[in-house]
Order: sequence, then structure tokens, then C-alpha cells
Amino acid sequence: MRIAKPTPMTEISNHYLKVLLRAIPAGMAIGLGGCVLMGTMSINPELKWVGAILFSVGLFVVFTFGLDLYTGKVGYMFSDKPWTYGIDLLLMLVGNFIGALFIGLIMPMSEQFVPGFIDARLDMLDDPIMIICKGIFCGMLMFIAADVYKTKKSYLGAFICVPVFILAGSEHSIADMFYFCAAGVFSADMLVFILLVALGNAIGGVIIPLFQKVMYEKESA
Repeated sequence: MRIAKPTPMTEISNHYLKVLLRAIPAGMAIGLGGCVLMGTMSINPELKWVGAILFSVGLFVVFTFGLDLYTGKVGYMFSDKPWTYGIDLLLMLVGNFIGALFIGLIMPMSEQFVPGFIDARLDMLDDPIMIICKGIFCGMLMFIAADVYKTKKSYLGAFICVPVFILAGSEHSIADMFYFCAAGVFSADMLVFILLVALGNAIGGVIIPLFQKVMYEKESA
């Protein structure tokens, strides 16, 4: 019995489905990192640095199981990727949100964290440029962590870059999704904030690879 070969349309559909399925647990992993951060801070606010280090478990899971995290993949958009990679990134955002939403709903945020994690972020909407800049800094760090693992198979980048982005006060779009979901805040302001951070993450993610193309470009003889 002859088995029908998959059509190009079927292959495309399967590809996008796999991207979405890999993105959902990636969002869950980041959500778990957020839970750890809040858990340590609930014991003692001065333990934020401990939570920042343990937050790295999220990126550890993403790298270990080859999951699709927007902030870890967006930096490669200009690395000989097809134009359809933009669709992949959008699906990653959707899948990451679903995963973050799931963890946020089963691990709701304590009221004690709302002023620092939610109100402080919404207050920044008065200065969207600052939000984008905070996203850019985080995007650069996430690219460094992802590329160190991709090229060196080392988790060192994750366990350095994640605490740095948290303690420096920069913004990670998927972590922010979790914070808002855990607080039960679903509004237009929340959406605008997430999109601004995601834009900043994208800009920051491509800065280093674009500079690498210029710095290490082969010169003609």
C-alpha cells in the first residue's frame, strides 16, 4: 500500500504546530522562574538576588529540551532565516503567553507583589521609550545566553545573564506576561506594555549578531 507523501502545505502546517507546541512549555518554564523569584522574596525581600539566580531554571529548561522562547530566538532573525521566521516568532509569543498564563493561573501572585511587579510596570507607560530601552538591555543579555549555549553547549550564559537582567531592572517580555497573568491583570495597558518590551527585546537581540556581521565580515582581497 502506497503511503501518500505529505504536501508542502501539510509540512508548513506541521512546522508551525511544532513551533507553537515548543513555545508553550517555554512560557511555562519562565513562569516557574517567576514563581521562584516571588517565593524567595516572600521569605525575605533581601533575598531577591537568590531568586534572580534561581530564575535561571527557566532558561535552563528551555535550552535543555530545545524549547522555543521568543527572547532566545528573536536575535537570530537576520541569521540567514527565511522571511517566514517572523511568523515563527509571532507563534512563539502566542505559545509563550499560553504557557505563562497557565502557570500564572495556578500560581497566582500575592497582593504584596502587585505594587512592585504590576503597578510599577504600568506606571512606566508614561515613558514608552524607557520601556523599550529596558527591553533592549534584556534582549542583548538573552541573546548572549542563547548564543553561549548554541555555540559552546554551556549553561554559564543563562546563569549569569538572567540574574543580571533581573537585578539591573530590565524587562523580559515573557516574564512580564507571567507577572500580569499571575496578578490577573488583563487590560489594554498590559498588552501595550508587553508589546513595547517585546519590541525592545527584538532590537536588543539583533544588536550583537548585526555587529558580528560587520566586525567579522570577510574582506575582499
